[in-house]
Amino acid sequence: MNILLILGALTGLVMGLAGAGGGVLAVPALVNGMGWTMQQAAPVALFAVATGAALGAYEGFRRGLVRYRAAFVMVLCGLPMTPLGVAAAHALPQRWLQWFFSVVLLIVAARLIRQALSGGAPATGRKLANIDPATGRFRWNWTSGGLFAGVGVCAGFLSGLLGVGGGFFIVPALRRFTDVTMHGAVATSLLVIALVSSGSVASVLSRGDTLPLGATSVFVAATAAGMLLGRSLSSRLSDAAIQRGFALLLLVAAAQMMAKAAFA
Repeated sequence: MNILLILGALTGLVMGLAGAGGGVLAVPALVNGMGWTMQQAAPVALFAVATGAALGAYEGFRRGLVRYRAAFVMVLCGLPMTPLGVAAAHALPQRWLQWFFSVVLLIVAARLIRQALSGGAPATGRKLANIDPATGRFRWNWTSGGLFAGVGVCAGFLSGLLGVGGGFFIVPALRRFTDVTMHGAVATSLLVIALVSSGSVASVLSRGDTLPLGATSVFVAATAAGMLLGRSLSSRLSDAAIQRGFALLLLVAAAQMMAKAAFA
């Protein structure tokens, strides 16, 4: 039980600080810390991530940071993909899932390290969606709509496949292809994570899978508490420090997951 409390609090803390990463840490933490399979860990992680993200999204709404129109497009396009991801997760061998998850962790860690070394500056290049200074809202056209739809499709499939919220993909995509601020990208990502992760949990339960109620309750409560702490600390730490710490955790998780896959 103490392990679940620690793992849940760490998951929520990271998600509160970075607006992403809850799922990519929760799944390997449950696999390595509790000895569960990825199929067992994914729905518990998703439930906890959805709860924590909902708390963070509510705070973002209060501060006027959530780009809710873009978020709803991502959710509408992402939710139909979650059952496909869940089906793929059950069809693939356990070892393949572990290797794929390890590669995802390494990619995210590399991106964070690169951004930290560059001072946390967002990537430059053409922006596919821009905010109108007169209204403070995105300019909507086929390009911006297609961008948000594509991000939603990828996030939804990854959520079902790996038991992650998709924030590790959503936040960098918004920063790379739009001119939204980091705080706006995080708040918008948390809303998408909350809704898409809920859809993934529903897809898992609809297949007849069950959640261990005691373990899930403890993990969810710890994640929610960690999320609130992370949001309160986020303004006191630099982006570079958060990115370096998160990247280190991901590298450790990737190494553990690869070792488990190699010697299973």
